[in-house]
Amino acid sequence: MSRTIDEVNKKISNGEANIFTAEEIKDSIRNEENLSFEDVDVVTTGTCGIMSGTAAIFHIEVTDPGVFQKAKKVYLNGVPAFPGPCPNELLGSVDLIVYGTEHGIKNHQYGGGFLFKDILNGEKIDVEVEAVDGRKFEKQVTIEDFQRAQLLGTRMAFKNYTAFINPLDDVVNSIFNGIPTKGAFDQFTFSGCGELNPIQNNVSRTLIKEGTKILLNGAKGMVLGDGTRSSDLKPNLMLTADMLQMSGEYIGGFKTGAGPEVYDSIAIPLPILNEKIFEEVQILNSEIPLTIADIHGRHLPLSETTYGAVWDGHDERPTFNFNRFDEKINEGIKRACPTNAISENGTINLDKCFGCGLCVYLSKNGTYNMNIGSVDFDIDDRSFNVPITCRQSDIQRARKIAIKLKRLIGEGEFEL
Repeated sequence: MSRTIDEVNKKISNGEANIFTAEEIKDSIRNEENLSFEDVDVVTTGTCGIMSGTAAIFHIEVTDPGVFQKAKKVYLNGVPAFPGPCPNELLGSVDLIVYGTEHGIKNHQYGGGFLFKDILNGEKIDVEVEAVDGRKFEKQVTIEDFQRAQLLGTRMAFKNYTAFINPLDDVVNSIFNGIPTKGAFDQFTFSGCGELNPIQNNVSRTLIKEGTKILLNGAKGMVLGDGTRSSDLKPNLMLTADMLQMSGEYIGGFKTGAGPEVYDSIAIPLPILNEKIFEEVQILNSEIPLTIADIHGRHLPLSETTYGAVWDGHDERPTFNFNRFDEKINEGIKRACPTNAISENGTINLDKCFGCGLCVYLSKNGTYNMNIGSVDFDIDDRSFNVPITCRQSDIQRARKIAIKLKRLIGEGEFEL
């Protein structure tokens, strides 16, 4: 049995399409509801996590035309930007490329990801320009002043990620953990949204390819093709969308043991054109392998678990126990929080919270509570149980953007 894209789009335009999120499909399987190919026309998938290959291209007016020849250096809130490739000579405006992983020159815990969120949230942004003749110009702008802003992801939405542990008696600074990773076997950190992840639901790659329409941080975008470092074993995507149409709730900065990173949220629709595609979207966390590697090198696999072990049955957000609050202890936790979600009085800003779990690990005394789980695995005939201490993907945002895409399709605002 099969159907065509045109047939699916016609059902959508007539309001007759059966649209499910990936999570709804998995829940129907767990509830033994026995959905069939005929029952499902579209499945919306989603993922959210650290995506280091994120960059933004901006065009900003700084001065009146003719004031300076061209920019040599530019900083946005202290984050270095790279002028060009167009020099914009004597126009008073600048073309810029800003990396989501670029660190601020004064505040090394503030980087491109935090800058992108501030821009989208309408915050005032300090622009500093050094011209080729050495003169400096400053201006404060908001998102309304950005004449163009395009986000580009050079490698995003990996089908499969790697989890990390430190088996040695040392401390490793790495982007793969929200804090320096202590040994031995003290912390377990991982990425990936498992059964909700787009490519994981279309492993044959028959649907997700160049030209596929997507949502990137809430804005309509498209797949440009395979991402850098994409392979048959670990495929990923190159994506783009208009940043001015994005929402700050889906993108932001994430502090790690090696400095700030950037996270993004992606939703991709899968039209269920045949039985093979329908079979692919039924994959569950318990069936998806997760390689465990040595934090000293991602090329050093030690063992393996599944996404069922890290996601199923666990809490998604911490709760705050005011009776356990200690101001001195909380100061360190507040500084360490990857998304700056913890306030001076210990409360959690759930709009900023990523559900990573670090506050639970660092508080030790029950100030923050969340069943984040632990992982059992074997290495060389030895058995280990290591607590999950940092999740670098956010299942809540992945779910939210998949639901948003489902709504847009159902309302006829997003055509496959």
